[in-house]
Amino acid sequence: MFKTLLPVLRAGFLMTVFALAAVPAARAHGTVTLTDTEGRTVTVPHGAERVLLGFYFEDFYAIVGPDAYDKVVAISREAWEGWRNTQWRAYVAANPKLEKLIDIGEVDSGSFNVELAVASKPDVAILAAWQYRSLGPAIEKMESAGIPVVVVDYNAQTLEKHLASTEIIGKVMAVEERAAKLAGEYKAAVEDVLTRVAASKTPKKKVYVELGNRGPQEIGNSYSGVMWANVIAMAGGDNIADGKIERWAPLNPEFVIASQPEVILIPGSGWIGRDKAVLMGFGVDRGLTKDRLRPYTERAGWRNLPAVKGSAIHSVYHGGARTLYDYTFLQYIAKTLHPDAFADVDPVANHKRFYADYLPIEADGTFMVHLK
Repeated sequence: MFKTLLPVLRAGFLMTVFALAAVPAARAHGTVTLTDTEGRTVTVPHGAERVLLGFYFEDFYAIVGPDAYDKVVAISREAWEGWRNTQWRAYVAANPKLEKLIDIGEVDSGSFNVELAVASKPDVAILAAWQYRSLGPAIEKMESAGIPVVVVDYNAQTLEKHLASTEIIGKVMAVEERAAKLAGEYKAAVEDVLTRVAASKTPKKKVYVELGNRGPQEIGNSYSGVMWANVIAMAGGDNIADGKIERWAPLNPEFVIASQPEVILIPGSGWIGRDKAVLMGFGVDRGLTKDRLRPYTERAGWRNLPAVKGSAIHSVYHGGARTLYDYTFLQYIAKTLHPDAFADVDPVANHKRFYADYLPIEADGTFMVHLK
């Protein structure tokens, strides 16, 4: 999925950068040794004061607390501003300092700048697993400069990795109690969904998921074994893409019609410059999201699909997958598939509560929509 970065660095320049970027010696809380999600044993400051943060920007905010970004010196800005623009703007409005953080480039596009990463003088780098696996020699260069690299992984979408990642960030930032509270709430919410799904008497429903970034005139990616496919599986749905594609790819339109899905899920986001895409996220009006969803029902052959005839077309915020609050989207999809089992669960309210409890902004916008 991701390109391997092989930066070419001149030895003389490296020596200069490394000399300038000596890791600060003063560490008020000492050090802690931990095992990251890649199984690596890493010794890091206990209460890091200068963090290079590659991804999971909201999760870091939630775990560390209101002053989280006072301790961040560098980020992969494109992975936040470019991929989740409405989210980025909402946070910048609340904390203008975010715009002044050093931008060390983005791994997927091959623009990650290891020289700048080192020169930003972090005393720890926290990276997503997919970033770590793609950076190769750049990791060695950061570690050679005295910067410990810690890997966390919410992308795995497993309860184990979510809890471990939260605990790891808690240890690095010396906020173990807050991290444990978040991890406990997440564990309880996911296990509650699994228990309700297992006890549900509602027959399993066929689900079709298609990313809404291209609009109804083009076929967007579906998922199998990753992303929304994992959420559908946990929610007790029968994903029609399973066994037909690997990871993500468009499904044949004729196959979709022949499969007769009973529920259709079109994830949306704050994509820029896409006038047909399903828009969702911060500051997005619910009516606009529905206006972008409705044309999907007019696709050739869709009028008679069970999902269309039964008004079972939904959209969820794509930026919310693989986060510490993604259990709210799991609740939403599970409630769609098993309404009786989740009659007392309000995913939208739970999503708003998470923001109210742990983040500096409100969940003001559109994140879960049913096109009735």
